[in-house]
Amino acid sequence: MWYFVDRAHRIFAAVTRLKSALTNLFEPGFVLLDDLLSLDVMTLPQPADVRSDRTVYRRNSALPELLTSEDQCDKFVKASKRTGQQHIVNFITQNGGQKHWDIVTLMIIFIHRNSTVAYSRRK
Repeated sequence: MWYFVDRAHRIFAAVTRLKSALTNLFEPGFVLLDDLLSLDVMTLPQPADVRSDRTVYRRNSALPELLTSEDQCDKFVKASKRTGQQHIVNFITQNGGQKHWDIVTLMIIFIHRNSTVAYSRRK
């Protein structure tokens, strides 16, 4: 049976799994926080709460804890991309640097390889 997992679910699963690693990768600067606020990922008091944390580590760890839904995580990736933090997007979408092949990709490779072999045998 084929199971297709949509993009938002994959991103949510990756963000949930990689939360502690994400805290070391980004600085939730004003531009990112403002973008997350405009995308309704954060409520009005939340950016101020993140900004008020005194240490960089506490600011970094506060933001991933606020991402609790698929929609929020998907918008977080979009905001990271828009604010020039492509490394965050890459880290999340590549499963923390370890891209796992999904079943669809494997089937496409398998079908392509077999059709190439079958075509070369006909010649």
